[in-house]
Amino acid sequence: MNKSDAIQAVIFDLDGVITDTAKYHYEAWKQLADELELPFDWAFNEQLKGIDRMASLEKILSQRPDGGAHVSLEQKQIWAHLKNINYQRLIQSVDESEILPGILLLFDDLKQANVQIGLASASRNAKTLLQQLKVEAYFDVIVDPAQLANGKPAPDIFLAAAAGLQVEPKYCVGIEDAEAGVQAIKSAGMFAIGVGEHDILKQADYIVTDTSELSLAVIEQHWFDTVHKFKTS
Repeated sequence: MNKSDAIQAVIFDLDGVITDTAKYHYEAWKQLADELELPFDWAFNEQLKGIDRMASLEKILSQRPDGGAHVSLEQKQIWAHLKNINYQRLIQSVDESEILPGILLLFDDLKQANVQIGLASASRNAKTLLQQLKVEAYFDVIVDPAQLANGKPAPDIFLAAAAGLQVEPKYCVGIEDAEAGVQAIKSAGMFAIGVGEHDILKQADYIVTDTSELSLAVIEQHWFDTVHKFKTS
């Protein structure tokens, strides 16, 4: 592979890719939904993967008789804040033991290969979690989702990461576990890796069942195959 074809940056989602905080999000949303007397279970929680806090709240409120149409923005912000308080309390116990399999080795291999690392998480608690996991130092850029106009599946957060890294999107790999996240990566013009179920993440260029299957060598091989295919087609 020519140097000009090489991967220059890998941009990670956080939840479900670096660590799995789904159980904490579920418990925090469940507490709020119970207070609002709205149904909420694991199946509904799956709909919230990859989208931000306010978009998640809108989905929950859509179950009201009025679909949430008569809830003021101020009240929505109060409820979203309450959910975040619940979540922050629950994640206080998170530590490096909750890093998903294979991720630390991948970080080390990327650093050794001089491939930059970015974070594109919709979570506004991402930096806190990275500090608790003791992996913040690996990241060259951590995008602040509060500064973006649009959340996933819009490409804004991945484009912001690429801009922060000063790398063209076509030389970036994005890693996501949610359909909305994969859509965001593809819309940004990047190579997309999905972690999870094939039928949900089918738009990804390469899919693994879990993070233990990720390695720089395998990612580079799939990347090369894709680059070569486009060059010869």
